Amino acid sequence: MKPQPRVQPNLAFTLLELLVVLAIIGILAGIVLPTIHAFKPNPAAVAAQQLLDDVARARQLAISQRTTVFMVFLPTNFPIWTNWTVEEKNKAKRVLDKQLIGYTFVSLRALGDQPGQQTKRYLSPWRTLPEGTFIAPQKFLPRNQTFSIYTNGTPPGLAYRIPGFYATNGVPFPSEETAPGSLNNPYPDLPYIAFNYLGQLVSGENEYIPISQGSVVYTRVGGQATGEYQILETPAGNTTNTYNLVSIDWPTGRARLERQEVR
Repeated sequence: MKPQPRVQPNLAFTLLELLVVLAIIGILAGIVLPTIHAFKPNPAAVAAQQLLDDVARARQLAISQRTTVFMVFLPTNFPIWTNWTVEEKNKAKRVLDKQLIGYTFVSLRALGDQPGQQTKRYLSPWRTLPEGTFIAPQKFLPRNQTFSIYTNGTPPGLAYRIPGFYATNGVPFPSEETAPGSLNNPYPDLPYIAFNYLGQLVSGENEYIPISQGSVVYTRVGGQATGEYQILETPAGNTTNTYNLVSIDWPTGRARLERQEVR
Protein backbone atom coordinates (compact mmCIF):
# COMPACT_ATOMS: atom_id res chain seq x y z
CA MET A 1 0.00 0.00 0.00
CA LYS A 2 1.41 3.35 -1.00
CA PRO A 3 2.21 5.54 2.06
CA GLN A 4 0.29 8.80 2.36
CA PRO A 5 2.40 12.01 2.17
CA ARG A 6 2.97 13.77 5.48
CA VAL A 7 0.97 16.96 5.84
CA GLN A 8 3.09 19.93 6.96
CA PRO A 9 1.51 21.92 9.80
CA ASN A 10 0.57 25.53 9.11
CA LEU A 11 3.22 27.62 10.95
CA ALA A 12 1.79 31.06 10.12
CA PHE A 13 -0.08 33.36 12.53
CA THR A 14 -3.64 34.28 11.87
CA LEU A 15 -4.67 37.92 11.78
CA LEU A 16 -6.64 37.43 14.98
CA GLU A 17 -3.60 36.07 16.80
CA LEU A 18 -1.49 39.04 15.70
CA LEU A 19 -4.12 41.48 16.89
CA VAL A 20 -4.28 39.76 20.27
CA VAL A 21 -0.47 39.94 20.66
CA LEU A 22 -0.42 43.63 19.70
CA ALA A 23 -3.18 44.35 22.20
CA ILE A 24 -1.23 42.60 24.97
CA ILE A 25 1.93 44.55 24.10
CA GLY A 26 -0.03 47.82 24.23
CA ILE A 27 -1.47 46.98 27.64
CA LEU A 28 1.96 46.03 29.03
CA ALA A 29 3.51 49.22 27.64
CA GLY A 30 0.81 51.31 29.30
CA ILE A 31 1.58 49.65 32.63
CA VAL A 32 5.38 49.65 32.43
CA LEU A 33 6.22 53.04 30.89
CA PRO A 34 4.92 55.19 33.80
CA THR A 35 6.98 53.04 36.16
CA ILE A 36 10.10 53.49 34.04
CA HIS A 37 9.47 57.24 33.87
CA ALA A 38 9.30 57.37 37.66
CA PHE A 39 12.88 56.03 37.84
CA LYS A 40 14.20 58.54 35.28
CA PRO A 41 16.48 61.06 37.05
CA ASN A 42 15.13 64.57 37.44
CA PRO A 43 17.77 66.84 35.80
CA ALA A 44 17.21 69.61 38.34
CA ALA A 45 17.61 67.17 41.23
CA VAL A 46 20.84 65.82 39.72
CA ALA A 47 22.17 69.37 39.26
CA ALA A 48 21.18 70.34 42.80
CA GLN A 49 23.06 67.31 44.16
CA GLN A 50 26.16 68.28 42.17
CA LEU A 51 25.95 71.84 43.45
CA LEU A 52 25.42 70.59 47.01
CA ASP A 53 28.59 68.50 46.76
CA ASP A 54 30.57 71.42 45.35
CA VAL A 55 29.34 73.83 48.02
CA ALA A 56 30.58 71.30 50.57
CA ARG A 57 33.88 71.18 48.69
CA ALA A 58 34.26 74.98 48.86
CA ARG A 59 33.63 74.87 52.60
CA GLN A 60 36.15 72.07 53.08
CA LEU A 61 38.78 73.92 51.03
CA ALA A 62 38.35 76.97 53.29
CA ILE A 63 38.78 74.87 56.44
CA SER A 64 41.72 72.80 55.19
CA GLN A 65 43.62 75.78 53.76
CA ARG A 66 42.75 78.09 56.65
CA THR A 67 41.61 80.89 54.38
CA THR A 68 38.50 82.40 52.81
CA VAL A 69 37.39 80.54 49.69
CA PHE A 70 35.06 82.18 47.18
CA MET A 71 32.71 80.07 45.09
CA VAL A 72 32.12 82.45 42.19
CA PHE A 73 29.47 82.12 39.51
CA LEU A 74 29.30 83.39 35.93
CA PRO A 75 26.61 86.04 35.54
CA THR A 76 24.98 87.07 32.29
CA ASN A 77 26.48 89.71 30.02
CA PHE A 78 29.73 90.13 31.92
CA PRO A 79 32.01 92.69 30.29
CA ILE A 80 35.21 92.05 28.37
CA TRP A 81 37.42 94.98 29.29
CA THR A 82 39.23 96.85 26.55
CA ASN A 83 42.45 97.15 28.59
CA TRP A 84 42.86 93.36 28.90
CA THR A 85 45.53 91.66 26.87
CA VAL A 86 44.50 89.58 23.85
CA GLU A 87 45.14 86.43 25.89
CA GLU A 88 42.89 87.62 28.74
CA LYS A 89 40.13 88.58 26.31
CA ASN A 90 40.31 85.12 24.77
CA LYS A 91 40.11 83.52 28.22
CA ALA A 92 36.96 85.53 28.95
CA LYS A 93 35.41 84.63 25.59
CA ARG A 94 35.96 80.93 26.27
CA VAL A 95 33.61 81.07 29.25
CA LEU A 96 30.84 83.07 27.58
CA ASP A 97 28.91 79.82 27.13
CA LYS A 98 29.04 79.13 30.87
CA GLN A 99 26.77 82.01 31.90
CA LEU A 100 24.17 80.82 34.45
CA ILE A 101 25.75 77.35 34.61
CA GLY A 102 29.44 77.92 35.43
CA TYR A 103 31.30 78.32 38.72
CA THR A 104 34.72 77.81 40.26
CA PHE A 105 36.62 78.22 43.54
CA VAL A 106 39.08 81.05 44.24
CA SER A 107 41.20 81.99 47.23
CA LEU A 108 42.81 85.42 47.61
CA ARG A 109 45.26 84.51 50.34
CA ALA A 110 47.27 81.42 51.23
CA LEU A 111 48.33 80.18 54.63
CA GLY A 112 51.64 81.86 55.44
CA ASP A 113 51.08 85.02 53.37
CA GLN A 114 52.55 88.10 55.01
CA PRO A 115 50.30 91.10 55.81
CA GLY A 116 49.53 92.97 52.61
CA GLN A 117 50.56 90.01 50.48
CA GLN A 118 48.01 88.08 48.43
CA THR A 119 48.45 84.78 46.66
CA LYS A 120 45.43 84.62 44.35
CA ARG A 121 44.62 81.14 43.11
CA TYR A 122 41.92 79.42 41.10
CA LEU A 123 41.45 76.16 42.99
CA SER A 124 39.72 74.34 40.12
CA PRO A 125 38.83 74.78 36.45
CA TRP A 126 35.40 76.23 35.66
CA ARG A 127 32.72 73.64 36.35
CA THR A 128 29.26 73.56 34.79
CA LEU A 129 25.89 72.21 35.83
CA PRO A 130 24.57 69.15 33.98
CA GLU A 131 22.93 69.70 30.61
CA GLY A 132 19.29 70.72 30.87
CA THR A 133 19.71 72.81 34.03
CA PHE A 134 20.84 76.28 35.06
CA ILE A 135 20.87 78.54 38.10
CA ALA A 136 17.67 80.59 38.19
CA PRO A 137 18.50 83.89 36.45
CA GLN A 138 16.64 85.85 39.15
CA LYS A 139 19.37 84.73 41.56
CA PHE A 140 21.77 87.03 39.69
CA LEU A 141 19.79 90.11 40.74
CA PRO A 142 21.47 92.47 43.24
CA ARG A 143 21.39 91.27 46.84
CA ASN A 144 18.80 93.84 47.87
CA GLN A 145 16.27 92.38 45.40
CA THR A 146 14.33 89.16 45.96
CA PHE A 147 12.03 86.81 44.09
CA SER A 148 9.48 84.34 45.39
CA ILE A 149 9.18 80.57 44.92
CA TYR A 150 5.79 79.04 45.57
CA THR A 151 4.51 75.61 46.52
CA ASN A 152 2.39 73.94 43.87
CA GLY A 153 -0.48 73.00 46.17
CA THR A 154 -4.03 74.25 45.93
CA PRO A 155 -3.92 77.13 46.57
CA PRO A 156 -0.17 77.70 46.07
CA GLY A 157 1.71 79.17 49.01
CA LEU A 158 4.97 81.02 49.48
CA ALA A 159 7.82 78.56 49.94
CA TYR A 160 10.92 80.78 49.79
CA ARG A 161 11.84 84.39 49.23
CA ILE A 162 15.22 84.27 47.54
CA PRO A 163 17.64 87.23 47.59
CA GLY A 164 20.13 87.79 44.78
CA PHE A 165 23.79 86.91 45.06
CA TYR A 166 26.29 89.15 46.73
CA ALA A 167 28.85 90.34 44.16
CA THR A 168 32.51 91.26 44.43
CA ASN A 169 35.02 92.97 42.16
CA GLY A 170 37.93 91.67 44.23
CA VAL A 171 38.22 88.23 42.62
CA PRO A 172 40.64 88.13 39.66
CA PHE A 173 38.91 87.45 36.35
CA PRO A 174 39.25 85.91 33.81
CA SER A 175 42.29 84.29 35.44
CA GLU A 176 44.47 84.61 38.51
CA GLU A 177 47.18 86.30 36.39
CA THR A 178 44.91 89.18 35.30
CA ALA A 179 46.21 92.53 36.50
CA PRO A 180 43.68 94.73 38.36
CA GLY A 181 42.14 97.50 36.28
CA SER A 182 42.14 100.16 39.00
CA LEU A 183 42.18 100.50 42.76
CA ASN A 184 38.42 101.02 43.05
CA ASN A 185 37.38 98.71 40.22
CA PRO A 186 40.03 96.00 39.88
CA TYR A 187 37.91 93.29 38.21
CA PRO A 188 34.37 92.73 36.86
CA ASP A 189 31.69 92.05 39.47
CA LEU A 190 31.19 88.33 40.05
CA PRO A 191 28.35 86.77 42.07
CA TYR A 192 29.66 84.62 44.90
CA ILE A 193 29.25 82.79 48.14
CA ALA A 194 32.28 82.54 50.43
CA PHE A 195 33.38 80.47 53.41
CA ASN A 196 35.88 81.51 56.09
CA TYR A 197 38.48 79.27 57.74
CA LEU A 198 35.83 78.10 60.24
CA GLY A 199 33.60 76.88 57.41
CA GLN A 200 31.03 79.65 57.96
CA LEU A 201 29.44 81.82 55.30
CA VAL A 202 31.22 85.17 55.46
CA SER A 203 27.97 86.99 54.65
CA GLY A 204 26.47 86.14 58.03
CA GLU A 205 23.22 85.19 56.27
CA ASN A 206 21.65 81.96 55.10
CA GLU A 207 22.02 81.36 51.38
CA TYR A 208 19.76 79.71 48.82
CA ILE A 209 20.77 78.72 45.28
CA PRO A 210 17.79 77.61 43.16
CA ILE A 211 18.18 75.30 40.16
CA SER A 212 15.90 75.62 37.13
CA GLN A 213 15.15 72.95 34.56
CA GLY A 214 15.57 73.73 30.87
CA SER A 215 18.41 75.02 28.75
CA VAL A 216 20.42 78.12 27.99
CA VAL A 217 20.99 78.49 24.24
CA TYR A 218 24.03 80.60 23.35
CA THR A 219 24.45 82.45 20.07
CA ARG A 220 27.68 81.41 18.36
CA VAL A 221 29.67 82.84 15.48
CA GLY A 222 32.29 80.56 14.00
CA GLY A 223 31.85 78.18 16.93
CA GLN A 224 32.56 80.93 19.47
CA ALA A 225 29.89 82.05 21.93
CA THR A 226 29.07 85.74 21.56
CA GLY A 227 27.56 86.38 24.99
CA GLU A 228 23.99 86.49 23.70
CA TYR A 229 21.69 83.76 24.96
CA GLN A 230 18.10 82.58 25.27
CA ILE A 231 16.59 80.77 28.27
CA LEU A 232 14.14 77.92 27.68
CA GLU A 233 12.42 76.62 30.82
CA THR A 234 11.14 73.04 30.61
CA PRO A 235 8.42 72.93 31.82
CA ALA A 236 7.68 76.64 31.56
CA GLY A 237 7.58 78.48 34.88
CA ASN A 238 9.39 75.80 36.87
CA THR A 239 11.76 78.40 38.35
CA THR A 240 9.04 79.83 40.59
CA ASN A 241 6.34 77.15 40.86
CA THR A 242 8.59 74.37 42.06
CA TYR A 243 11.99 74.19 43.68
CA ASN A 244 15.24 72.27 43.65
CA LEU A 245 17.58 74.41 45.66
CA VAL A 246 20.67 74.25 47.80
CA SER A 247 20.08 75.78 51.22
CA ILE A 248 23.17 76.82 53.22
CA ASP A 249 23.12 77.56 56.96
CA TRP A 250 25.47 80.47 57.59
CA PRO A 251 26.75 79.70 61.14
CA THR A 252 27.83 76.17 60.23
CA GLY A 253 28.24 76.52 56.46
CA ARG A 254 26.52 73.17 56.02
CA ALA A 255 24.24 72.76 53.03
CA ARG A 256 21.20 70.62 52.31
CA LEU A 257 18.75 70.09 49.47
CA GLU A 258 15.22 71.48 49.48
CA ARG A 259 13.04 70.01 46.77
CA GLN A 260 9.50 69.99 45.45
CA GLU A 261 8.68 68.76 41.97
CA VAL A 262 6.15 70.10 39.50
CA ARG A 263 2.84 68.22 39.80
